[in-house]
Amino acid sequence: MVQKILAKLFGTHHDREMKKIQPIVDKINSLEESIKKLSDDQLKHKTVEFRERLAKGETVFDILPEAFAVCREASIRTLGMRHYDVQMIGGVVLNRGGIAEMRTGEGKTLVATLPVYLNGLTGKGCHVVSVNDYLVKRDCEEMGRLYNWLGLTTGVIVHGMTDEQRRAAYNADITYCTNNEIGFDYLRDNMKFDLADYVQRKPHFAIVDECDSILIDEARTPLIISGPAEASTDKYYVIDKIIPFLKKDTHFTIEEKSKSASLTEEGNQEVEKLLKLDNLYDPQNIEILHHVNQALRAHHLYRLDVEYMIKDGEIVIVDEFTGRLMPGRRWSDGLHQAIEAKEKVEVKNENQTLATITFQNYFRMYDKLSGMTGTADTEAVEFRKIYNLGVTVIPTNKPIQRMDKEDIVFKTENAKYKAIVNDIRERHAKGQPVLVGTASIEKSEAISRFLKNEGIRHDVLNAKHHEREAEIIALAGRKGAITIATNMAGRGTDIRLGGNPEVLAKKAVGNDDTPEYTDALQRYKAQVDAEKQEVLHAGGLYIVGTERHESRRIDNQLRGRSGRQGDPGESMFYLSLEDNLMRIFNGERIQKIMTMLNIPEDEPIVHKMVTNAIEGAQRKVEGHNFDIRKHLLDYDDVMNQQRHAIYSLRRQILEGKDIERTLLDYMGDVVSNILDSFIPATAKPHEMNFEGLNNALMQQFGFRVNAEGKNSQAVEAEITENIKKIYDMQKKSMGPFFEQISKMILLNAIDQKWKEHLYTIDKVKEGINLRAYGQKDPLIEYKKEAFKAFENLNHIIKTETIEKVMRVQLVGEGLEEAMQRMRPEDQDMEELNYSSPDENAAFQPTNMNAGMEAVSDAPQKRKIVTGPPRNDDRPMNRADRRKKK
Repeated sequence: MVQKILAKLFGTHHDREMKKIQPIVDKINSLEESIKKLSDDQLKHKTVEFRERLAKGETVFDILPEAFAVCREASIRTLGMRHYDVQMIGGVVLNRGGIAEMRTGEGKTLVATLPVYLNGLTGKGCHVVSVNDYLVKRDCEEMGRLYNWLGLTTGVIVHGMTDEQRRAAYNADITYCTNNEIGFDYLRDNMKFDLADYVQRKPHFAIVDECDSILIDEARTPLIISGPAEASTDKYYVIDKIIPFLKKDTHFTIEEKSKSASLTEEGNQEVEKLLKLDNLYDPQNIEILHHVNQALRAHHLYRLDVEYMIKDGEIVIVDEFTGRLMPGRRWSDGLHQAIEAKEKVEVKNENQTLATITFQNYFRMYDKLSGMTGTADTEAVEFRKIYNLGVTVIPTNKPIQRMDKEDIVFKTENAKYKAIVNDIRERHAKGQPVLVGTASIEKSEAISRFLKNEGIRHDVLNAKHHEREAEIIALAGRKGAITIATNMAGRGTDIRLGGNPEVLAKKAVGNDDTPEYTDALQRYKAQVDAEKQEVLHAGGLYIVGTERHESRRIDNQLRGRSGRQGDPGESMFYLSLEDNLMRIFNGERIQKIMTMLNIPEDEPIVHKMVTNAIEGAQRKVEGHNFDIRKHLLDYDDVMNQQRHAIYSLRRQILEGKDIERTLLDYMGDVVSNILDSFIPATAKPHEMNFEGLNNALMQQFGFRVNAEGKNSQAVEAEITENIKKIYDMQKKSMGPFFEQISKMILLNAIDQKWKEHLYTIDKVKEGINLRAYGQKDPLIEYKKEAFKAFENLNHIIKTETIEKVMRVQLVGEGLEEAMQRMRPEDQDMEELNYSSPDENAAFQPTNMNAGMEAVSDAPQKRKIVTGPPRNDDRPMNRADRRKKK
């Protein structure tokens, strides 16, 4: 109540924002006439002028009005489109690092050209991030005409490109890319062995299109680069065979809200009997218990053609928010393998994490981040808390004419489908185009079957037919068109009433560079204009929602396909008590009311109370999903600090900065640790462990000291002197190659131990929640364990690096020539042999890029042998003992 009174007195937050931005828009408009008078060459030269001004110290905010005015005029001349004033407002919001919520059809793609051109002038790189390869290629191609005309370079990043192509694209002024590709490129870069092979520059400015989808929905799943683990896949087949014998509610329970499954006491006994185990909770059987639970989830919570599809004999995940396929992505923790066993396709090995990052932490690395979407205001709190981004609702260019009707609810799904088909038939008869939104492929095909039975022609758009997405959506506004779409209704493609003449012409004649295309385009333009008038008369595009999604934003996106640029339109959601959302949340309450009122199955209930109850359920789910994302981020923030430390160290080594200083620091730390462990400075002579000291020195450096009768200072001095001799000898023996070899050893130690550290952390994360039973906060416990593991990681990196640096030897003919041709990425130091010089252990170069496939094509003239010269009676080290075995 108080907020409403304050809003009336002082205006809402959005009103105040518009008042601040309006003077900037007025300034841009005041420049329009003078900019219009410039010739093409003069207008193009403005780019050079802006760059010079920026080089002299002006900021992008100083030149914004003039740069926006230049971009608008260039757009008119190259694209035939002039930015509206509301689009200028959107451009200002994006430039200052915020989220612009703009309704569907308001031209977000064109809005982005303003801040992209302005920030592209800096030469630091400007990224436009979108949700799929089609939109990335389309937007780069269409808007690239504008940027290239003004003298800026553009690049595009899509799946399947080489590193050279990616590097060229990232080095352009403006780069269009998908969120997955840009995130994986960052991880891959930080696994490379030469800075020259990096493809990305420092992240400077990014505009995230459909930012609610990328920064909210997809943020629940971290990006992971993984390599195959060694574990056998037989266990998945064995466990899958016993699942049909387990009965729901007797042997196991399912929690649909959290998508979890757990065995009951009876279930434990049944599994033990079926698998012939004595105790399922014995520590050695805990992994089996975990896989039984995953198999239960696979059978009872993950459905074919809903959460996944089978394509070319593989399980392919379907994105729950867009309905698109996600090839190459796999569920973790054995779930994907459980589904493969369930569907009787080949079960692939579990993967071990090599590198990982969440979208939240990746995008927070940018100096300036902004986003645009049609639906962000409902998630404004999350955008502010996680990304420090404010949401500004941009006014529409023309008032919205669409009518959004109250939801209607049926008792059964069958009754709901019949009502939908009757409604579609009536609308189709009067020529009104209909877009039917569904939540899964399964539901799309169910509606399609009902329409086929009635003989009603229609198009189906889902993950099975995604290749025709742009074409189907572009024509969904034609007279009498009926389109069934799974969540992905026209993302990035407007539904124009009457149809899209360009798409129709291209479909008719193919190539758009021929005279036939021009003739066809003129013909279809006239046809589309005539159809548009008929469609307007019929009421515009009619949206039918077949169920409510967990998120209000997805429902609003569907509604938003209708009523673009002031067109008329209508939307209605048909629900049933058997829908997932209704069944899990609040369904029983409405069921009781319908039963009490004795409402027949085919009689719908329409009441504000029902709509409010559903929106309340959606808010609960949104809150729950926010908690999941926040939980994920809280845990990844711990790893983010460690990741930043490791990647910074890697980069420092690749840049060749202070390699020797790093080695000497490591050496000092290793020696201090050994001394503190065996002969602490405060220890009395009888408390000193000289045998342990000599064993440690032998293992680490290959020498012993005669410590009897000496105090700790004298022993330390002797150790330091010996180490200095060995170090100087190593440095001298390797000559100009010492730093290169040291660099290789350092990088390999970091990469190998970081991979093992990630595996350790994964295991810690799996069981950390159990500590809540001991009245301990799992997050605090996780931070403690992660910190301990990171300290251990640093210690192991130091000891292994120093051990190898102090022992490695180079022998063989043609060494100098071979070393000149050596490239760091050809090296795999993981299996350096700890052997004596007379064994002449050869060093086999392999390619460690991505840490997976090994390819050997480097020169073979060199031999690298580890271990300083030693007497034959020197005790064997670890590698010697391993070889003897």
